[in-house]
Amino acid sequence: MRILIVDDEKNIRRALTLALESMEHEVVCVSNSALALAELKARPFEVVMLDLRLSQESGLDVLEEILRTAPQIAVVMVTAYASVETAVEAMRRGAFDYLPKPCTPEQVRQVLARIEKTRKLERRVAELESRLGAEGPEIDLTSQAPAMQKALELAFKAADSEATVLLLGESGTGKSVLARAMHQRSPRRVGAFVTVSCPSLSRELLESDLFGHVKGAFTGAHADTLGKVAAADGGTLFLDEIGELPVEIQAKLLRLLQEREYERVGETKPRRANVRVISATNRELTQAVATGKFREDLFYRLNVISLRLPPLRERVNDIERIALGYLHFIAGHEGKSVRNFSPGALEAMRQYAWPGNLREMRNLIERAVILSSSEAIEAEDLSDSVQPASETRLGGKFTLEAIEAEHIRRVLANTRTLEEAAAILGIDPATLYRKRKKL
Repeated sequence: MRILIVDDEKNIRRALTLALESMEHEVVCVSNSALALAELKARPFEVVMLDLRLSQESGLDVLEEILRTAPQIAVVMVTAYASVETAVEAMRRGAFDYLPKPCTPEQVRQVLARIEKTRKLERRVAELESRLGAEGPEIDLTSQAPAMQKALELAFKAADSEATVLLLGESGTGKSVLARAMHQRSPRRVGAFVTVSCPSLSRELLESDLFGHVKGAFTGAHADTLGKVAAADGGTLFLDEIGELPVEIQAKLLRLLQEREYERVGETKPRRANVRVISATNRELTQAVATGKFREDLFYRLNVISLRLPPLRERVNDIERIALGYLHFIAGHEGKSVRNFSPGALEAMRQYAWPGNLREMRNLIERAVILSSSEAIEAEDLSDSVQPASETRLGGKFTLEAIEAEHIRRVLANTRTLEEAAAILGIDPATLYRKRKKL
């Protein structure tokens, strides 16, 4: 761990440094709060060991300044003036633990072990929270498609860097899976991978979810909340569907990316965050920039490295392997004995256009497994979901009505709401509702 010692006594600094370096920790020493805050703004630390009495300063006041600057850091108060009252007050203000002077190397070792255990639990909680609602099999990222192979090669090269990455591609192509894989291959893999779904909340709730809020900041804010940015400190923040981020929040995200600073809702004092940002979108952000719906400076800041994931219809040779992965997972989860696809079912899936990509495939296979009464999924089990879209093509011998119906089906499968689909199609939602009923 990287540890900052803040103590005005030279001998104490030297003794703690020797003890910590013998435990193979990286140590930086300062003698006052101004130097401590400068160090915290310059680089990340996991632990601060803070003297309760710093010459003319109160360590308790310095504690609050440190936690405002780095809210996720563990602060251990170290003092010769130990008492129950000061220990309680230090913990009340946010200290992790309390050590008396003189403290033995074993006492230091034990408190650092508790910090590490707590941090692992916190990271695990953040990781589990980011997985809620996304239970599924581990996706095999290998591919026989050259476009996918190229995207994966670039992604794993970029994983080692601190650069922001923008993942592009249709909905359901596996952008969130790739983002998590990049995190696991990065130097930040010991930190949390935290997902923020940009279209899932109103602007006010999204801002609070992202940056946190203070008690009383708005109706219902009954307690302080740190937010996803703080939860991702030291790890990776994944912004899913970044194209839907409200313009009012875009400026705050730009500040986070450029200065690593942000403010909680209802708070004016800036906080620091050491996060790596990966974002994803199924929209063409250049068009959003041109129409003023997305900030140009934010786009360029997010687009340091961009990767486009090909749709499933361009990965025909991967379909069988991916489908079998879903089948085995879902059959095991449902307690069904179905273990394979018939040749006809496999051919139907290869011919299908998959407008909803991997997400649509999983839903289709789940439905087929539930309804199947044999050990293999037959083509008939897929017939209600897999439309012969690949046979309806531009320039073919098809009516305009058939072409329109197929286009509407694909847009509906690739969007979240009827309103979004109507906007893409350029028609009124009520008109789309009537057309959908006839499909």
